[in-house]
Amino acid sequence: MTVLSIEGLDARHGLLQAVRNVSFEVAEGETIALVGANGAGKTTLLRTIAGAHRPAAGRVVFDGAEVTRLRAYRRVRAGIALVPEGRRLFPELTVEENLLVAGAKARAGPWSVSKVVEAFPLLEPLRKRRAASLSGGEQQATAIGRALMTNPRLLLIDEVSLGLAPLAVDAVYRSLETLIGSGATVILVEQDLARGMAVADRVLCMLEGRIVLQGGAGELTRDEVTAAYFGVRSQEGEA
Repeated sequence: MTVLSIEGLDARHGLLQAVRNVSFEVAEGETIALVGANGAGKTTLLRTIAGAHRPAAGRVVFDGAEVTRLRAYRRVRAGIALVPEGRRLFPELTVEENLLVAGAKARAGPWSVSKVVEAFPLLEPLRKRRAASLSGGEQQATAIGRALMTNPRLLLIDEVSLGLAPLAVDAVYRSLETLIGSGATVILVEQDLARGMAVADRVLCMLEGRIVLQGGAGELTRDEVTAAYFGVRSQEGEA
């Protein structure tokens, strides 16, 4: 079953066209790794899907209904949750309070503070710690947990491992693998190609706002993805 359909999507920052005629679909339970160099349009694409950035053209269809013009908070209520780059936690609130704020008006569903902590065990001893005092990996786990508290049908995670120490990345990905194994539908932006390809069902590579390569994670080689990432190959598969 198709959960998300993106049709001819364009998005701009002033005169800069950051996303160019992008089209793809995401099936329920699928994990998509969205990769590409800095400035390729990945963050703008996620923000446009989440309703945080207004598209210039095209359609966003979620769970069979067009949501292109819905505001971000209404998309959250519909079941789309974004973990933004930089985490953006409430720094003076504790881990548990950050989770509870997100869950206050959540959709009905299985996620609760106890379920989040079960999925991200590193948060258990940190529940009463202020977010400002957490390490990068701890903040990222909290940010993902906060998004889960809304009981999303689609989870968008921007820059999973950016700025994190290797041990923190390992911990976050262990929990992500548990989450993905439970059947979650995820689009994740990841600079680390090996990490992204290891957990994804499918890879989409962006270059200059376009999807220039897509395919099953087990079918594409790292060399193919790397070449598309840097624009070495022809733009076959362009949306």
